[in-house]
Amino acid sequence: MTSAATKAGWLLAIPAVLFLLLCFVAPVAQTLWLGFGARTDAGVMTYGFTFENYRRAFATDLYWRILLRTAKMATWAACVAAIVGFPLAWVVARGRPWLSRLVTLTLVTPLLVNVVVRSYGWSAILSRNGLISWTLGGLGIEDPPSILYTEAAVLIASVHVFLPFMVLPLAGAIARIPPSAEQAATIAGAGPVQRFWRIILPLSLPGLAVGLPLVFSLTAAAYVTPQILGGNFSPLLGTLIQQQVLTLHDWPFGAALSTLLVAMVLAVNLVFIGIVGRRLRRWTAVA
Repeated sequence: MTSAATKAGWLLAIPAVLFLLLCFVAPVAQTLWLGFGARTDAGVMTYGFTFENYRRAFATDLYWRILLRTAKMATWAACVAAIVGFPLAWVVARGRPWLSRLVTLTLVTPLLVNVVVRSYGWSAILSRNGLISWTLGGLGIEDPPSILYTEAAVLIASVHVFLPFMVLPLAGAIARIPPSAEQAATIAGAGPVQRFWRIILPLSLPGLAVGLPLVFSLTAAAYVTPQILGGNFSPLLGTLIQQQVLTLHDWPFGAALSTLLVAMVLAVNLVFIGIVGRRLRRWTAVA
């Protein structure tokens, strides 16, 4: 009976395995292989095994600065989303039912709107004649600066676009915190700040462990939002990859940049998961 169930399980898994092999493993393998190729002066791609594309990515100051800007922007977006998302997640998990539903609806509804539409909406708000400049002008600030086509514009829009991916995991983690733990801390004399640092934050760490890497990964790999709101003034790695592949037709170098992007996101996720895992084991041991 066990062997028959095991065989049936493997048979049921075959479609999913084939789908992953064809739609995920094969494209990734092809991208890795293209990254070691080259493009001749005539524009013809040659396949081989050379590290010239990676050397070029790190040796050229422009590409290196874009890589660092991407990592910095993704880190800032993840941190800001955590700071903004924690109170929202608390309301979703512990607020009154009507308020929890209202916040959840406000967070989820923008996901139904295409990211291109949302990005153009932010471009209208952040432009020199947009809502922010109009408000600052009404407050008496003459010639208010335009935030559009700056890193700040990309950061604001990225946090808005990816905030639900931070709030929802955090809300799930907060909802699983037993109220008795907070009541015990209150009886022991802990104030609100102590309860947050000693009880709420450690027990909500699994939600942060999901939300922070997710927002970092999505921001680092984003293309539409940085392209519309940052343009050529604050390009990220996704914009650079698009230019190399579709504009310059340099597929090997674009594949190498894509591989670097995946490696950076994977490394940050592994490091963060390791840090969170050690912290959870330490708190568990102390408890």
